[in-house]
Amino acid sequence: MYTIKKEFHFSASHQLKQMPDWHPCARLHGHNYVVVLELQSKTLDQYGFVRDYLELKAFKEYIDAELDHRHLNDVLGDECTTAERLARHLCEWAQARWPEVTAAAVSETPKTWAEYRP
Repeated sequence: MYTIKKEFHFSASHQLKQMPDWHPCARLHGHNYVVVLELQSKTLDQYGFVRDYLELKAFKEYIDAELDHRHLNDVLGDECTTAERLARHLCEWAQARWPEVTAAAVSETPKTWAEYRP
């Protein structure tokens, strides 16, 4: 099995309104997000790629246009802004375009990661 990964970055705010008032994530705050998209294939294409990284430009364009410097609650809804749900959203968006996508991981801080792997 061949595996490739590509890293993407964006900054955005969110608020976890489902959390108790005393929880720091209940307040409006932001992150410098890191997203890693993973693709796998048993075979390589005619050029020796799982998928040409250049083709993933559409993923970066989606992030830049829809998520970067936005309030994620406004874009994705109040229930979809945890790192776990954001990873699922991004994985499903990418899978709809590239069947080799096997996972998306989202980091909100240098020490925390959430991954969605269907």
